[in-house]
Amino acid sequence: MASCVLILSNSDSGLYDFRKEVLQALLNEGWQVLVSVPDTGYVERIRQLGCEYLPTSFERRGMNPFKDLKLLLFYRRLMKRYRPEAVLTYTIKPNIYGGLAARMTKTPYLANITGLGTTLEHEGILQKMIVLLYRTALKKASCVFFQNKGNRDFMREKGCVTGKCRVIPGSGVNLAEHRAQAYPPENGSGDGRKVVFLSIMRLMKDKGIDELLEVAQRIHEKHPETVFRLLGAYEEETRAHYEPLVKRLQQSGALEYYGYRDDVPVFLAECHALIHPSYHEGMSNVLLEAAATARPVLASAVEGCLDTFEDGVSGISFAPGDAESLEKAVEAFLALPYEKKREMGQNGRAYVEKRFDRSLVVNAYLEELKRL
Repeated sequence: MASCVLILSNSDSGLYDFRKEVLQALLNEGWQVLVSVPDTGYVERIRQLGCEYLPTSFERRGMNPFKDLKLLLFYRRLMKRYRPEAVLTYTIKPNIYGGLAARMTKTPYLANITGLGTTLEHEGILQKMIVLLYRTALKKASCVFFQNKGNRDFMREKGCVTGKCRVIPGSGVNLAEHRAQAYPPENGSGDGRKVVFLSIMRLMKDKGIDELLEVAQRIHEKHPETVFRLLGAYEEETRAHYEPLVKRLQQSGALEYYGYRDDVPVFLAECHALIHPSYHEGMSNVLLEAAATARPVLASAVEGCLDTFEDGVSGISFAPGDAESLEKAVEAFLALPYEKKREMGQNGRAYVEKRFDRSLVVNAYLEELKRL
């Protein structure tokens, strides 16, 4: 009978888009792969890989003691029923409540810290509660994976991780799926083409949406040949605030908003640079995919962003939460000769080829599973 591994995550799209190679590798190694994740439209694709889906429902955000206890008991039931040889968890609630359930059932488990998130980034009672939960949940983990050294050091300092841990290059990037694309012509070639900036994010404050919208308007007023394209879904709790701002910029011609899309490579190929103004990241998948496409990046000077490019070589950094700094970065990019922009994209591709091939991540998981 095949060995069984249980995968716990909060996002079926994230699991498929950034970790399907891990799932495929486990299946190829002969594992029975069980997946517990809320279904938002990607579960069928996960099933088609050969995984078995376990229907799951929980709220990704917020802390509700009754709902969180329900999730913990649900995970414990799964582990008692299927008796997996290993559990692999991603994102905060699966890490915490999956980790606690694994301890309760004495099941070996591997956890992934894919980013600290807003709660852990700021001092306060909520941070103390999450730290306490993490200390308990991760105490017996066979290995805890981090996407950058800063997150690892923070969790060590808080006493959340005392055992084995490894820093891996984020989720890596599938270099075969995200191939280098020819750099598009831009305005000045005589055919009226625009300079296209692309951003891919959830429309929320911590992703830097406020600064992006402010700078898009300013830059477009000074440089009418520019256009800012935005991909990503609204967060329902802040939709009423951001939707009117987005519509106003659309009407001015500064912004083109496309909502959530699953054809991101098409947009990456058409842009001249990607802007990512996030306040914090584990390791930015968006930046890795842009670099793999051979596109320059303009990104916040925070860990998880800075790791993905060489400042001044394949991208330009700016201060997080600072619209003026972002505007200066955009102006600096626009001032570059066309060939320099194209060269920056090529440098980005070379950088991720050396450091972020997704096979490095897959192999790290397989190594740790074999040690259990």
